[in-house]
Amino acid sequence: MGATDASPRGLGAVADWLRRDRRAAVSLAFLVLLVLVALLAPWISPHVPSEQNLSNTLASPSAAHWLGTDDLGRDVFSRLLYGARVAIYASFLAVGIALCLGVPVGILAGFMGGWVDEVFGRVIDTLLSFPAIVLAIAVTGALGIGLTNAMVAVGIVFAPQLARLARARTLVVRQQLYVDAAQCFGASSGHILWRHILPNAIQPVLVQVTILLAGALLAEASLSFLGLGIQPPNPSWGAMLARAYQSMEIAPEQMYAPGVAILLTALAFNSVGESLRRELDPTNKRL
Repeated sequence: MGATDASPRGLGAVADWLRRDRRAAVSLAFLVLLVLVALLAPWISPHVPSEQNLSNTLASPSAAHWLGTDDLGRDVFSRLLYGARVAIYASFLAVGIALCLGVPVGILAGFMGGWVDEVFGRVIDTLLSFPAIVLAIAVTGALGIGLTNAMVAVGIVFAPQLARLARARTLVVRQQLYVDAAQCFGASSGHILWRHILPNAIQPVLVQVTILLAGALLAEASLSFLGLGIQPPNPSWGAMLARAYQSMEIAPEQMYAPGVAILLTALAFNSVGESLRRELDPTNKRL
């Protein structure tokens, strides 16, 4: 009975949230459209993204090439569509790795306390003291150049943020009466972690995950711009910006398409994350 009622209530709550916050609704619709574009890119792309035409380089937008061509005569619109696949894959891979690494460490440190909390706390603080992009470049250099290695590096860099957030929330939840009651009734530590700590500690982490997706997107674009991410001829918004930068004095409009795509996607992730933060935390809601 409870299981059948939960889904309509959950969908109703989501609908109410999106109805109250139109900006979040538009941002979420944009992200859903982006995912669809990424999935359907092989079918809706008018050209092969790596196909070169050296006799038609840096062409202006036309019926054949809606956003023009790059310095190698490749269709910018097609590369933009395929770049969406890289953006979605890279963002979710990096944040997924950060979740898998950071959340268990943070929850265990907060729940166990003592020397375990002390050791993990010092490690987390040390990692957070480094600039994120510098640490990502260092880890990428150790793992090797490539999109997957670059996003593994970004995930490792993001993990301490989620670990510290999960630890702080766990310290609060651990003091609740229902946790003390479970311990009094002889519940094991594993049962308490799974049934009581994790469900109540994960909520702020999920909000932060939405915001970190924007950070992962920008990190992928930055690393690809520097040549540490996806390698040619595969399209990426960051790599497209790097190519456009080389021709900026001749054809500055080449930077518009990937730049606007990165900007809008990052803003959409941030908008949804901030809206979720306000929705789930009443103290942050605007009057």
